[in-house]
Amino acid sequence: MTPPERMRALLAKPDFVVMPAVWDGLTAKLAAGAGFETAFLSGSCVAASRLGGPDLDLISFAEMFDSFNMVRGAAPNTLVLADGDHGYGNAMNVQRTVRAYGRAGAAAILIEDKITPRALTAAGKPCLPRAEARMKIRAAVEAAKESGILILARTDCRPTAGIDEAVARIEMFVEEGADILFLDSPADDDEIRRAVAAAKGRPSFAVLSPGGARATPTRDQAKALGFKIGTYPTGMLSPAAAGMKAGLAALQAGLSEAASALPSAELRDTLGYGDYDAKAKAFIAS
Repeated sequence: MTPPERMRALLAKPDFVVMPAVWDGLTAKLAAGAGFETAFLSGSCVAASRLGGPDLDLISFAEMFDSFNMVRGAAPNTLVLADGDHGYGNAMNVQRTVRAYGRAGAAAILIEDKITPRALTAAGKPCLPRAEARMKIRAAVEAAKESGILILARTDCRPTAGIDEAVARIEMFVEEGADILFLDSPADDDEIRRAVAAAKGRPSFAVLSPGGARATPTRDQAKALGFKIGTYPTGMLSPAAAGMKAGLAALQAGLSEAASALPSAELRDTLGYGDYDAKAKAFIAS
């Protein structure tokens, strides 16, 4: 089965899908090793890791695609949902983006309706007119036919245009053939229920990391509200940053490592030194 076929089969099961957010080979390998079948290649995590900066549309298609290839190489069996952002341009750019990820082995791709380039502020995400947003998703769905990659259609218009417009866009994306639907920044459970109902039985996706200006249900609450997929963009990123800060503080204090550091043998095992030696034996000249 292809990655998109496997993703469709997974989404057909009754279980709630927990999708860790990853950004490179190590995070993908760790997520797979922990037993997760899927992962979200998160634009916010890639921006943090590559730029040391915020998720404000500064990352390019090439950088995201390079990060996808790292993830795919380190965890080839993981079903990756790629963050395609706004498609990096107009409807034709969207098609190029969707086709590239489909050919490279992504199971699904997110395309959103915000305006690019964004205004020079971190506040708010004004969105495209509804008709233009429709054409972007129509273009994505058409391009997806080549590989079967699933299209996750996201609307960011709730904070700027209101819940009625956001729900209307979800209904429109369903009409255009989107496979998974995503309302960004719902204000409360009632808005979540409206968005899930608008998806008309197709899977709904949620960001469940705390801290954002949105309703953030627990996993059990999200499932009860009708969500099918939950991702956690800060689930690994925040602990990783905390661990690195702890390591630096330990060095500043004259220590060799932080108390939370992995033992050397465990770190080497995690990174695969033993696997390398086992596989290399077949190629050692006698």
